[in-house]
Amino acid sequence: MKKVVYFAGLFLLIMLLAACGSNTNNEESVPAAPNTGSGTEAPDTNEEAATEGDTITYQSETGPVEIPANPQRIVALTNAPNVLSLEGHVVGVDQWTQANPLFTERLEGVKVVSEADFEEILDLDPDLIIAGSHMETIAELEKIAPTVVYTWGKLDYLEQQLEIGKLLNKEQETQEWIDDFTARAAAVGEEVKGEFGEDVSVSVFETDSKNFSVFGANWARGTEILYQAMGLSMPEKARTDTLDVGYYNLSLEVIPDYAGDFIILSRPAASETSYMDTEVWKSIPAVQNDRVITIDLEASTYSDPISLETMLGTFQEGMLGSQ
Repeated sequence: MKKVVYFAGLFLLIMLLAACGSNTNNEESVPAAPNTGSGTEAPDTNEEAATEGDTITYQSETGPVEIPANPQRIVALTNAPNVLSLEGHVVGVDQWTQANPLFTERLEGVKVVSEADFEEILDLDPDLIIAGSHMETIAELEKIAPTVVYTWGKLDYLEQQLEIGKLLNKEQETQEWIDDFTARAAAVGEEVKGEFGEDVSVSVFETDSKNFSVFGANWARGTEILYQAMGLSMPEKARTDTLDVGYYNLSLEVIPDYAGDFIILSRPAASETSYMDTEVWKSIPAVQNDRVITIDLEASTYSDPISLETMLGTFQEGMLGSQ
């Protein structure tokens, strides 16, 4: 009888030890805690490793915001082109981005919303909202989903793209593009200066056929590429008069005073061009030398990678293609 009890006890002990070993293995296979690295540093995990349930803490200009590491439903009320350039999953976008022909295919099926369209945004079930600091509805948007705010012009065009890279957990990919783009743009600039002289100048004008403006070094329309990345010069009068707000309105009669060796002309694709038949326009050396490069106004109002790459190719072809 004692032997029976002994062997029964031994059997129970073996079973208990086996169960403990099984529990230990199960504990080791529990998934690691979500990554909560700061948005100002490279994430601890690879970008591809982020899953839908992970979160990161993004250091925004208004303070830390906990956001999805891999957002799947982004409502971009601002900076949408920057998000699209990184293949962000946009479900809602502002009307200006939707109207830009560069993004037509990428925005197929995406709803146009404004910062006041609370019900429409709620129906989109966003897991991330990107807003501008000028918007008056940020508090309401924050109740719908994590909301990150940017102030237009606070960062330069490359810094802004890098911030979007951090926001989407794609900082390394974004930095690699920045390094590559700036190197390529600088090389094109050196080639242009080698062909036309170190002091070759460029003016960026915009017109709706009746009104004219000249732009400074940070007002889209390719200005960041020409004056910053390519290192080309701006006519002194244009530089002086655009210092305050970034652009300067002028009349057709004074355009020659602001014209450089090259002219970049931003205008609507369907606008009329009778001003080009005037003696004032025809008297401009850049016009006489066939150095006017026309760009589509609707496709040139942003400074995201998609827009920048498009315009860099246009400038390279327009300045060097026929040389």
